Amino acid sequence: MQDKFQRKINYMRMSITDRCNLHCQYCMPNGLENPLPMDRLLTYEELLQVAKAAVACGITRFKVTGGEPLVRKGAVDFMASLKALPGVEQVTITTNGLLLSEALPRFQEMGLDGINVSLDTLIPERFYEITGFDALDKVLQGIKEAVVSGIPVKLNTVLQKGVNEDEIFALLALCKKYPLDLRFIEMMPIGYGKEQDGIGNDFLLEKLKRIYPEMTKDISTHGNGPAKYYKIPGFQGSVGFISAMHGKFCAHCNRVRLTSTGKIKPCLCFGNSIDVRECLRNPAFSEEQRDEILLEKIQESIWAKPESHCFEKLSEVTEKREMGRIGG
Repeated sequence: MQDKFQRKINYMRMSITDRCNLHCQYCMPNGLENPLPMDRLLTYEELLQVAKAAVACGITRFKVTGGEPLVRKGAVDFMASLKALPGVEQVTITTNGLLLSEALPRFQEMGLDGINVSLDTLIPERFYEITGFDALDKVLQGIKEAVVSGIPVKLNTVLQKGVNEDEIFALLALCKKYPLDLRFIEMMPIGYGKEQDGIGNDFLLEKLKRIYPEMTKDISTHGNGPAKYYKIPGFQGSVGFISAMHGKFCAHCNRVRLTSTGKIKPCLCFGNSIDVRECLRNPAFSEEQRDEILLEKIQESIWAKPESHCFEKLSEVTEKREMGRIGG
């Protein structure tokens, strides 16, 4: 389905929990305060019902997110069911990597299409400072095993001034050593991200071009997101830039987001959303009526997508929730 700006919307980011087993400074530095009770979250059956209606609207690609999706019991089984749903072309996951090793055998079995791992540092002490946990070795082991599994792997890195900006080339070395992509994601002014001092990808790209003058644009398909990729001679993987602040990509946006509580967000920047949980749980609706209403609400959310975000104008950003509550 196209939105009113003729953008093809074929991708849904689907959050299945607000909980996480790390306390990253720009997401939930104090841990999750007042976690939602399970009865507020969509059940796996309800999530699959939403996915079925989304497929009917032309959405065939799904990213499972959190919080940390793998902390929810039964997450891997749910992903297998989502992958098997008629019409679904692609299922991927974004994870912090702590529970990745344990999930990999099932991911291979179901034919998972991709794994994104958040990784901001390669220094154990700094990992503890950023996340609140001494778990870097476990994350790195999960990444290595994922690469060996043959499932496409991407690393997501957020650079912050005075925090990890000195690790640019150490992190970059990972996509030289391994066949994986490293993406630098600009800090977005959502939740605690408003309080952090991120590094612009325009500055970073120019820096890398000076060091690697032979780097070239990589126009091959790397997934569904807005990253712009480059190849560096001698590197197995590519380096990508997701530049919400300095490379506005809204003209090519292809997604909506479903929160774990059943709210469809047309745009990350704004607080408005369309609720689907109410119709899923209304006993007055027959199965056919529910499916029809779900379809209408997803169509409504696609049609409600704004032409662009306004991250560059903080006074106009209306999303007030933490990123972990939204699903990213």
